Amino acid sequence: MKAVVISRFGDPDGLEVVDRPVPEPAPGQLLIAPEAIGVGGVDAVIRRGTLGAYGFREGHLLGSEVAGRVTAVGAGVDASWIGRRVWAFTGLSGGYAERALAAVEDVTALPDGLTGAAAVTLGGSGVVAHFALERALLAPGESVLVRGAAGSIGIAAVQLAAKAGAGAVAVTTSSAERGARLRELGASHVLDRSGAGGGPQAPTGFDVVIDMVAGPQLPLFLDKLNPNGRFLAVGVVGGQPPADFGLRLRDRFRSSLSFATFSSDTVPGADRGAVRSSQFADAARGSLRTVVHEVLPLDGAAAAHRMMDAGEVFGRVVLVP
Repeated sequence: MKAVVISRFGDPDGLEVVDRPVPEPAPGQLLIAPEAIGVGGVDAVIRRGTLGAYGFREGHLLGSEVAGRVTAVGAGVDASWIGRRVWAFTGLSGGYAERALAAVEDVTALPDGLTGAAAVTLGGSGVVAHFALERALLAPGESVLVRGAAGSIGIAAVQLAAKAGAGAVAVTTSSAERGARLRELGASHVLDRSGAGGGPQAPTGFDVVIDMVAGPQLPLFLDKLNPNGRFLAVGVVGGQPPADFGLRLRDRFRSSLSFATFSSDTVPGADRGAVRSSQFADAARGSLRTVVHEVLPLDGAAAAHRMMDAGEVFGRVVLVP
């Protein structure tokens, strides 16, 4: 089978299409023939080599989520899965391939009417957005800022915050065109990447900040928290924040601010699965929108990563074998 691996960490040219044997499902696993493969921000972070401390090595097969049809199951897995269309989390490896393995507890059946591309755009991102807003204790009427809203997590967070009755849903983005598209999805105010702009009606402070970016400007967004404000960091696509960013919190000690990181890995699998199934049903009905930036063949993985590195992606790039 064809697979895309990291032959050299760094820029997208280090991605290589290779031939690998079709894997056999171990006990508790399913083998899936993907019809769609999600290209996510974590893939780019791994590819750049900035997570070497986590054990990634050259030859790593990228990809964490796929949608497709189950072709085989391992011991202990109900054979009725065979032939069904599913979304699957493959871990942090194994998705960029013509066949992918997943544990049965990391698989969600797809409803009729939901495309594979829509599934990999929402499957991981929607769950992160849902539980990030829940952990942030967003209440109706409160203001929320979604930083890095043009990605799939941000697009889901904007819609979910608006549905939850947020008093204001502000976003940061890089262009007026993207801002207009985010307004169509539920944003009420559009700021530039530094958090400035938005006009005289834009909030100057926020009760909740959901941040996918991190990077050197993170302290500027801590400054935008209202008293009792909550900041949730759910990604580091812009790099690590300054080591001393916590000084901002100390300097505003009397404002009772909160900073937390969030990974959906800490949410029980059954809870993730229940939310994902509900969101898939909403997407199939059209009440939750997914945005696919572009669909490319599997051997276009490097091109997909170049688009991400250039900041050109609105939504998610999807690969098809």
